[in-house]
Parts: sequence; C-alpha cells; structure tokens
Amino acid sequence: MEAKVTLFGNPVTLIGNQVKVGDSAPDFVVLDKDLKEVTLKDFKGKIKLISCTPSLDTPVCDLQARNFNQRAAELPEEVAILNISMDLPFAIARFCTAAGIDRVNVLSDHREASFGLNYGVLIKELRLLARAIFVIDKNDIIRYIEIVPEITNHPDYDKAIQAVKDLL
Repeated sequence: MEAKVTLFGNPVTLIGNQVKVGDSAPDFVVLDKDLKEVTLKDFKGKIKLISCTPSLDTPVCDLQARNFNQRAAELPEEVAILNISMDLPFAIARFCTAAGIDRVNVLSDHREASFGLNYGVLIKELRLLARAIFVIDKNDIIRYIEIVPEITNHPDYDKAIQAVKDLL
C-alpha cells in the first residue's frame, strides 16, 4: 500500500521500493560530512534508528536531529542513530558543528538517492526525502516504520525510541 504524504497539505509522490516491517533492510550508499561512502553494512551487528529528514535547514528537521542526538545518550553503544537527508555533505558538516550534533551519524543521500529509492521515501516532485523513521534490528530486519503523513509535522519520537528499546 502506497503511503499518502503531503507537504503543506498538498499531495506528493513517493518513489522507490516500499519496504515494510519484517523485510530485510535494503543496503544503501550515502556520504558522510567528509564525503566518505557509508552503507548499512557499516553498522553491522547494531540496532539502527534511521531518521529521514527533507533538509536540516528547516526548523522541524533541525529539531528532529537535535532530539535524536539528545536521546542517544539514553541508549547503549549497540544502537546507531543515523540521520539521512538530501543535504550536501558540506551543509551537514556546518549544521553538525553549529548544532553540536555528536551522537548521530548525519549522512547525505544527495549523490545517488540510493537510500530514498531503496526505502521508498524519495519525493518525486522535489528530490527530497520524506520525513520517516526506520528501526532495524541487529540482523538487518526492519522492525518499525513511521512515514509521517504531513512532512512539516514531527515524527513520534517516543514510539521510535521505544521500538529501539524493545530490541535491547
């Protein structure tokens, strides 16, 4: 079933492979702030919380990244939190420095959109990622998904963190 997503109340089209809970998590290739390639395999054996944001230059995305960075302190080392957006790696580096983001792996999907396409959250009309949360267990099985229906709204932070804690 296709997710119904809007931006300021206007429908947008999500393209790519629509994953569901219980699926094997597809691999992806994104870039870190130093232009180094990062893949799902880089977090092998960890529980992964992937926070997707359209752009860190917007207030909700900024708060989403800061919120998960703060909540990372209550989670053990076996949990990796990733923030993936279409922002350029240079903008990501600037944002992380300014916002004091030091516990979240902030990554860019701008080059290939491989995360957006492999997880079905690439917005066709804008080439941005929809606001979404994915929790993936240590065996790379998707255990929780939230695709936020209105992109300008926040995800359910508490449910996402609880989904991670349920896997510990």
